[in-house]
Amino acid sequence: MTRMTAARAAVEILELEGVDVAFGVPGAAINPFYAALKASGGITHTLARHVEGASHMAEGYTRTAPGNIGVCIGTSGPAGTDMITGLYSAIGDSIPILCITGQAPTAVIHKEDFQAVDIASIAAPVTKAATTVLEAAQVPGVFQQAFHLMRSGRPGPVLIDLPIDVQLTEIEFDPETYQPLPVYRPAASAAQIAKALAMLGAAERPLIVAGGGVINADAADLLVEFAELTGVPVVPTLMGWGAIADDHPLNAGMVGLQTSHRYGNETFLASDFVLGIGNRWANRHTGRLDVYTAGRTFVHVDIEPTQIGKIFAPDYGIASDAKAALELFVAAAREAKEAGLLPDRSAWAASARERKATLHRRTHFDDVPMKPQRVYEEMNRAFGPETRYVSTIGLSQIAGAQMLHVYRPRHWINCGQAGPLGWTVPAALGVATADPDAQVVALSGDYDFQFMIEELAVGAQHRIPYVHVLVNNSYLGLIRQAQLGLDIDFQVNLEFENVNSPEIGCYGVDHVKVAEGLGCKAIRVTEPGELGAAFAQAKKLAAEHRVPVVVEAILERVTNISMSTTADIGNVVEFEEVATEPWHAPTAVIPLTAPAPAGATASAAVTAVR
Repeated sequence: MTRMTAARAAVEILELEGVDVAFGVPGAAINPFYAALKASGGITHTLARHVEGASHMAEGYTRTAPGNIGVCIGTSGPAGTDMITGLYSAIGDSIPILCITGQAPTAVIHKEDFQAVDIASIAAPVTKAATTVLEAAQVPGVFQQAFHLMRSGRPGPVLIDLPIDVQLTEIEFDPETYQPLPVYRPAASAAQIAKALAMLGAAERPLIVAGGGVINADAADLLVEFAELTGVPVVPTLMGWGAIADDHPLNAGMVGLQTSHRYGNETFLASDFVLGIGNRWANRHTGRLDVYTAGRTFVHVDIEPTQIGKIFAPDYGIASDAKAALELFVAAAREAKEAGLLPDRSAWAASARERKATLHRRTHFDDVPMKPQRVYEEMNRAFGPETRYVSTIGLSQIAGAQMLHVYRPRHWINCGQAGPLGWTVPAALGVATADPDAQVVALSGDYDFQFMIEELAVGAQHRIPYVHVLVNNSYLGLIRQAQLGLDIDFQVNLEFENVNSPEIGCYGVDHVKVAEGLGCKAIRVTEPGELGAAFAQAKKLAAEHRVPVVVEAILERVTNISMSTTADIGNVVEFEEVATEPWHAPTAVIPLTAPAPAGATASAAVTAVR
């Protein structure tokens, strides 16, 4: 038999489960594990500047490619509690990451030892499993089970807490005979698919809502094939964005209170049937359920059985992995089409495309200071379909989702359910680590950027290049806009005169100096006509120096971005001018073909506020 420390056995299992990259911060209680990492040499480690940052790097790494599992490592106590936000983010978006923490010796865990905390109890609500391993011989089984849990059913994170004496204890473990546990994913039956397809066939104006589960299952190609076979338009959710290309004729646009398209909401409100696949009916997508569900029949397919009926009761539910279900949907649809049994959806699909060609938001403004819409217009010009966008929360993300274009799965990498400020920088580093040849472009407002700005130094140290577009209005823009209904503007203004950088006026933090001080490159842009050149220069600098490059766009202080103020997807307020001429939205997926209707649109719902 082979004897080794439990820490070395854990590292061997990581490698046997396919892990070759980890992110973390060492410390006394986890140093035996780090010694095993060094001795093994098979896992590349990226040193974070903050342990929460390491957890978000692991998220970004997982989200970039099918099969990836990001690993984050920290010492005991506050290192574990720092990673709770990353675990919360991962569980909310069904992202498998493995969090490994050190712990005080087993004999003193409950004696208020230095940095000893019951991290397993703290992490339990935001993980699929959280375990403090008290017996060294259990370490292989706990790690084996962790990978099984992360991959089975609805994916999600796991935390393993290793007391230092457990790490150092020698155990019997034979890596040559280790086998990963089989992965369990529920699969739809042929009868279930036949019933759902019959319900879709009976509808006049059906839609498919494609959620993040389609991307997690690596089933985007099947989704598109099914849509093309049936002729049914597709609404991607924010987490499912990229499952069908924005320029695909059957992409009907996104729906929701904030990250939505005018044409997407209008098409949804005109529908009479919705097939949801791998989605969770998130409240920012649905808004008021009475509006969202009225007059529509729903079929819900989800990998997690308890997700069906959680938000509202569908007319039919199927517990299935999205890929397993779509394989059957494609086969059944192909058979029905060959038999001439599929209804003709061409008129309905054409009406969705007509909305897409007429209901545009304006992006072209020449104002100085800049309007944010112009930044996204220039991003569409500068960054092509291969770009992997990374973003989290705020007006920057909402406006970006309304105006940017995504063409491939895993090319919009967004923290959806948790939305922690500071997520974007470390997540982008994780994405760029997972796909070092990709064009990675992060998008942040100034407050998100400031939360974990220190992680830029990780990119400089480890030579991880990407472009970070920073839209700066020196405001907590989304919170300011949310406070409008309370008639306050309280504690959301970041404005101050920086005595060390008087040239930036009231915009406070000199992000260019900070980024350069952390070993990165940065460009400040104040004129909209300079954006294209700045983005081109940023790409060159990133390639040349192999570091993150920040492009800071100085915006007007206040811009209200389109969203509903009544939680009603039929009542989205257009605070800015909508497009009425083709040049108002020159990078739209479909050029404007006719003036937008004055006042309310077909659903008598969208208000234009000048």
